[in-house]
Amino acid sequence: MKRPWPSVAASYLNYAESGVLVLIGAVLVILAVLLLGTGVIALIEATQNHTVGHEAIEILNSVLLVMMTMEIVYTVAISLQSHTLVAEPFLIIGTIAAIRRMLVITATSVDNENNPAVFGNTLIELGLLAAMVIALAIAIWILRHSKTLKSVEPLPVVAHDDEGGAHGSGHAE
Repeated sequence: MKRPWPSVAASYLNYAESGVLVLIGAVLVILAVLLLGTGVIALIEATQNHTVGHEAIEILNSVLLVMMTMEIVYTVAISLQSHTLVAEPFLIIGTIAAIRRMLVITATSVDNENNPAVFGNTLIELGLLAAMVIALAIAIWILRHSKTLKSVEPLPVVAHDDEGGAHGSGHAE
């Protein structure tokens, strides 16, 4: 029996999606390795030049970028396995990105201390980023908590008669 053409087309599109996702994953892994290599080289040079204190934020920035990239790779892998889009990795990526931005702002805010308007905007941005990190953390907690609630079997419902006694589901009458 011949399958209808929309079914065949959907099958080919699934193969194409999987192929593109594999290529995206490979590019992201190569990018992460190159970024990590650059960070390691910067760390070695900073150690040799005794400038780790000055270079620490840039090195940390590149390491956090690697973490974000690998979290995206994880998301791509999940998409390949299940053909569904999962929210939690994106929440984690957003959290890492916000923390990364907070670190950069904190490191460069000393340059803006003499300009009250710019410094005030910097503090507002830091506050908003902190609120975003808290909101994303709560969203991740809710997502994980809802998964555990779904895996727990509900308790049986016990009905009460007019005399206050229980009856139904497993109780002797």
